[in-house]
Amino acid sequence: MPITTGTAEVVPEPGRPRAATLLVNGVPSSFVDLDDPALLDFEYMQQAAAVIDVVAATRPDLSVLHLGAGGCALARALAHRHPHVRQLAVELDGELARLAREWFALPRAPHLRLRTGEARAELATLPDASFDVVVRDVFAGDRTPDHLTTLELTRDVARVLRPGGVYLANCADRPPLALARAELATLAAAFARIGVVAEPALLRGRRYGNLVLVGTDDPSLLDDPGLDRTLRTLPVPARLLTDGETRVLAGRATPRHDPPTPAEGTAGGAGEVGRAPGAPTPRA
Repeated sequence: MPITTGTAEVVPEPGRPRAATLLVNGVPSSFVDLDDPALLDFEYMQQAAAVIDVVAATRPDLSVLHLGAGGCALARALAHRHPHVRQLAVELDGELARLAREWFALPRAPHLRLRTGEARAELATLPDASFDVVVRDVFAGDRTPDHLTTLELTRDVARVLRPGGVYLANCADRPPLALARAELATLAAAFARIGVVAEPALLRGRRYGNLVLVGTDDPSLLDDPGLDRTLRTLPVPARLLTDGETRVLAGRATPRHDPPTPAEGTAGGAGEVGRAPGAPTPRA
């Protein structure tokens, strides 16, 4: 099916006619089972949901911002788990957002609102302290656009978070995890506490995969014993690294920055990589 930024295809799951994977430009974006709204098939979404469940336990008026929508599998599951949640999902491709509503029986406002726009530009329009959770899940192919990985973006995320809120960034990386290390250094420059959730093999840099990076100013969220237990008992067990261990993983990596504007010149540190804010990307 043609969409604004390329193509979208729904591939049915063998033996499960009401379950399917959404491919965007040939890349798996979401898995949705119309008969089981709570189901999350992608491992990184299971991990992110486990963290959000801890936040939701103390916030009955939970509000979640999704930068990147796709098929809205995570948002759909959260609406089922937490009936009072209010969510906003930002999707660059308006046709994809329309089709996702048509295909996947998504919750309606206020449980889930969809907004068409570029993720960073839309983030900049949102009020301070307006969300408990921000989830970044934006990809162009198999990589997050650079301008959504910088310290400037991360500080804007921190601005829209309520006190003690949490930022969850889906980082796809391969050995030696150079991107994940730099993103962790970036989060450490914006949040009091940082963490990373992933399968142990990924943390050891043995293969390509998704890591969920966590930034928060909540002093106790990452120490929740139930969170660690939940992550270890997922279908594919995951490990949570916090603070000191995470900083060891980051090593000597430096925060990522927006490139300098023409007025600032072209000199910059090693961390100054990325695309200018608002630059067009295949997905947002």
